[in-house]
Amino acid sequence: MVSPDEEPIYTRKFWLAFLANVMLVTANTLTFRFAEFVKFLGGTEETTGFIVSVGLIGSLFWRAFLGPALDNFGIRRVWLLSTLVYMLGCFTILTTGEIGIQIYVGRILFALGLASMFASSVAHIQGQAPPNRRTEIIGTFGASGFLGMICGSQLGDFIFQVFPQSNLLYRILFGLTLALGATHAMVAALLTQGDRHDRPSESPPVYKLLVRYFPPKVFIVTAMMGLGFSVTMIFLTRYATELGLSGIRTFFTSYAITAFSMRIVARNWSRAVGRHQLIVYGLAGHALGQVALTFVTSEWHLILPAICCGFGHALLFPCVVSLGAGSFPIQYRGTGTTITLAAVDLGTTLTAPLLGWVIDTSGFHAMLFTVSGVLACSTVFYAFLTWQIVDDDVSPAEHRIRRPEPGKAVVAPVAGNSNGA
Repeated sequence: MVSPDEEPIYTRKFWLAFLANVMLVTANTLTFRFAEFVKFLGGTEETTGFIVSVGLIGSLFWRAFLGPALDNFGIRRVWLLSTLVYMLGCFTILTTGEIGIQIYVGRILFALGLASMFASSVAHIQGQAPPNRRTEIIGTFGASGFLGMICGSQLGDFIFQVFPQSNLLYRILFGLTLALGATHAMVAALLTQGDRHDRPSESPPVYKLLVRYFPPKVFIVTAMMGLGFSVTMIFLTRYATELGLSGIRTFFTSYAITAFSMRIVARNWSRAVGRHQLIVYGLAGHALGQVALTFVTSEWHLILPAICCGFGHALLFPCVVSLGAGSFPIQYRGTGTTITLAAVDLGTTLTAPLLGWVIDTSGFHAMLFTVSGVLACSTVFYAFLTWQIVDDDVSPAEHRIRRPEPGKAVVAPVAGNSNGA
């Protein structure tokens, strides 16, 4: 008989989920041009940051209900309902003609739907592997996002090259975003058809689960990930335009190829050196990438910062999700996943308006140096906090141990998996 740890994890269900995520990330990457849309409507960089933050605040508020909804009603129902909200948000943005309440509502709906769709897909994929291979399957699944990033950035730049600045350009851009979301919904429906869901016997408030299970050290990393995403996914398109570059596809194609390659090469590294060590490497990669962006003067110069940031992203995301969501018992894994992803969004929510303000007052280079400095300090601080911790992933399941902090007893793992922090 094959043990659970030896059962194949790359099944038909996995590859369907992989395909669905390619579509979703392709759609999301098209919206990296949102800052251009706000500028077209007469807004500033700070306006863009504020609109994005309002959308993320809405999604953060919704996540307080999203986790319990996943745990109580099941992934299928939440996933499909989320796609409807997402499509409504895309349509609202699509029909916006000025900076006003409509663009804020559209961005909020878009952010709510997108957050729920990502959380549903990540929660689903974690159930397809045993605990000691969870980081591996999350990482391999996440590689689909980098394929979507390549497709989305190439398609977005192509649209901007073919069509002049006009309402038609943005209707095509957000129309494609809507269509890809609808296709994603059909694949998700097929993927979860016949899934059985068991509701937990108790449903504690989200804040109690957060306090009890979520590892505090992971908050440092999620905040820094959100900070990095504020640069690459919100303001990079405006930086490229300011430099007179033709687009951002060179950056995101190089970023995605690097990250995809690293996910394949490093899929078992967490079991060799531990997730905390990989997080240190990932944060350092992001810090170097932000510095490298300050030296860009032509499009091909985007390749080096893209490689650094792609390397960092490839290592950070699976480790953070594995440490964050994996610290929750299986019956609350939906809540654990949403809290972890929400923590990343919180980092973007808090930093996007601030970065927009720095750009408006001091320029893009000041913003990039600020971000790189904060990331570098966080890298050193996290390395100091975790250098003595023995990660669960490194040791066999039956011999998992954690080095206690001075004066504290060893804490037994929760539901067979400790938070490793």
